Amino acid sequence: MQQADCAVVGAGIVGLAMAYHLALKGKKVVVFERNPRATGASYRNFGLVWTIGQQAGQVYERALYGRGIWKEIAGRTGLSCKETGSLHLGYHDDEVSVMEEFARTGHAHCEVLTASAAAEKSSAFQPKGLKAALWSPMEMMLDPRVASATIAAFLHSEYKVDFHFHTAVNGISMPFVETKEGKWKVEQIYICSGQDFETLYPSVFDAAPITRCKLQMMRTVTQPGNWKLGPALSTGLSMLHYASFAQCPSLPELRKRIESTLPEYLQYGIHLLVSQNGAGELSLGDSHEYGKEVDPFDKEHINQLILQYIRTFLLAPSFAIQERWHGVYPKLTNGETDLILRPEPGVTILNGLGGAGMTLSFGLARDVVAGL
Repeated sequence: MQQADCAVVGAGIVGLAMAYHLALKGKKVVVFERNPRATGASYRNFGLVWTIGQQAGQVYERALYGRGIWKEIAGRTGLSCKETGSLHLGYHDDEVSVMEEFARTGHAHCEVLTASAAAEKSSAFQPKGLKAALWSPMEMMLDPRVASATIAAFLHSEYKVDFHFHTAVNGISMPFVETKEGKWKVEQIYICSGQDFETLYPSVFDAAPITRCKLQMMRTVTQPGNWKLGPALSTGLSMLHYASFAQCPSLPELRKRIESTLPEYLQYGIHLLVSQNGAGELSLGDSHEYGKEVDPFDKEHINQLILQYIRTFLLAPSFAIQERWHGVYPKLTNGETDLILRPEPGVTILNGLGGAGMTLSFGLARDVVAGL
């Protein structure tokens, strides 16, 4: 029988963050991933470390901490991690009002720029009609399709974390973990299973305030002529989506206008983000549909709504789409930013980070391990 101090179930970003901080504490860590590689939400996202969308206080501090860890790991592994910053583009007075109110809170590293000052940051957006933009220098872009594998290799080589891919955990009876390879004996187990609520402790998940969120996204071909996006681009729709803007007094007026002019965008939870990977491809999206049951079929109508709005502000040379896909992540229904459950002694469930896993996982893992 094999043994370790700690077992982590799931090699997505939450599981990797836990393995990293446990290894830093000197623990012998084994990670089990049911797939040949992590291909869930950690693999299917924009690749953005999105600090500006996080709530003030502990959550924002976790985002800043995670940003620092990404930079450190990128420096030690060669993972591409670009400090591009972000621009929320304001083409309407109500959007500008929210930006100004948000900037005055002082909790995020940001400022409101005039249209001309925003144009100095990026030539990738439509300057005509722009009234102002919210600039943040903190956001970073990386390629999520290589990030998880890079971190896993780094943890194995630098900290001797033992990875077992294509190995599902079939059962837990502390202190034993059951897999196709036989039993492991461990002291602690951390379940970081993402949107898989059914395999381990399903009754615990049934009782928890958690559901699933399906997101549709697209990726363009490589942009011609070495064209660069620069900062990640977003719009007023994102200010309706991210909790950090929730306390802005002008937000209800912005929502009212969107409800009357773009009702389908609220119906499908569409807000617009544009990022670019090292190959020059643009990731475009996304939508949000909630429910425990996920429709396996994507709605082309949603994709067209995304493209229609993005074409109003993005001046990319090519909108030729080479890939369309959807991702699924766990989402809490009680407004919290994470779910930590302890269904039995020695077992901890970490879940519910929503769409902020790339941004918040390292900070959450740090705090969980600090409490051991």
